[in-house]
Amino acid sequence: MARNKRIAKNCSWALSRDFRTRIFDSNETPDMTIQSYLERIFRYTRAGPPVYVVAYVYIDRLCQNYPEFRISGRNVHRLLITTVMVASKYVEDMNYRNSYFARVGGLTTNEINNLELEFLFLMGFKLHVNVSVFESYCCHLEREVSVGGGYQIERALRCAEEIKSSQKEKRRYDQIAHHVFL
Repeated sequence: MARNKRIAKNCSWALSRDFRTRIFDSNETPDMTIQSYLERIFRYTRAGPPVYVVAYVYIDRLCQNYPEFRISGRNVHRLLITTVMVASKYVEDMNYRNSYFARVGGLTTNEINNLELEFLFLMGFKLHVNVSVFESYCCHLEREVSVGGGYQIERALRCAEEIKSSQKEKRRYDQIAHHVFL
C-alpha cells in the first residue's frame, strides 16, 4: 500500500489511464475504509488467509501487467472484492455464488459478473500461483505485519503441494515394488 500511496500522491488524475482497467473505477469513492471493507469481506465470506494471499498476488500481477494502472480510492474496493472472489474460487473447494459476493461487496450481480470476466481477460486466465511464489508473498506479508507483534499466515497451499509430492513418491515406490516382485 505504501507504494500505491506514493504513486497516488504524485498523480494528478483519478481514473485509470488504461481503458481496459477502467472497469474497476467507480463513479464515487466509497465511504467505507479499505480495512472495514476487507473486514466485511472476511466476516461474510469466511475466506481463509490463503485466499487473501492469492488475491494479493493477483493484484500485484495486474499492476505489473498494466503499469499505467493505479490503485486509488475509486477502484480499490471493486478490485478487492473481485480478486478475493476469483482467488476463493481458485483456492477453496466450497464457494459462494457471485450474487452473494456482489451483496457483500455492495455491487449488483451483473457488476460482479462483468468485473470477474474482465479481470480474467486482463490476467490472461493465468491464475495459478505456485508454492514458491505463494511462500514469498506470505513472507512479505508477515514481515509487513511483524511490526505489530507478528502474524503467521496459514499455509494451506504448501499442504496441497506436499500431498501431491507424497502421492508421486508412493506411486513411484509401488512401481518399483511391482517390478521387483514380478
